[in-house]
Amino acid sequence: MKWIGERISFVDTKQKTTVVIYPHASAWVKAVMGAWVSMWMVIGFTIVWSFFNLKLTDKENIILIVFMTFWTYYAVRVTRSFFWLLWGKELLKLDEVALHYKRSVRGFGRSIPYYYENIAKLRVDQPEQKSIQAVWEASPWIRGGERLSFEFRGLPIRFGMKLPEKDAKLLFQFLSRKVDEGIRRSKF
Repeated sequence: MKWIGERISFVDTKQKTTVVIYPHASAWVKAVMGAWVSMWMVIGFTIVWSFFNLKLTDKENIILIVFMTFWTYYAVRVTRSFFWLLWGKELLKLDEVALHYKRSVRGFGRSIPYYYENIAKLRVDQPEQKSIQAVWEASPWIRGGERLSFEFRGLPIRFGMKLPEKDAKLLFQFLSRKVDEGIRRSKF
């Protein structure tokens, strides 16, 4: 196994190439996210308990239902981001016919094949250093921030979440070479 930067490992054989991109997360980020998720769950369960066990007016019940709608949305988003930090990784496999991509959390996820003859315009998408997008994507509760993309039948496919610019460029060069080899093989 070889490494590109601190978060990207790859194994390159004649039959296939596999690339694993791990999420960036320090111990304190995991601890803070875990505490936030735990507190959010306690708040939600307290509201649910009060909804069923206290005598509330109709207006109070409506307020709790509206609150729980927003609570559920953020509970799902942040819990998914937390699980991604703990157990997530992006998996790329390049074989003779396709590039297979999978976002995996503890082995769960779906591998999608992208056939070489339909791949176009592999590129690096790096936001400006001090832009709002760069600050937003750097926050730990956001799972996005994909740095590499290609077009597959006219649709953008993005991957390489929160990669540093240097690592994204090195991975881009590596994948460009492998995808070009795959395209040449698929034409014959």
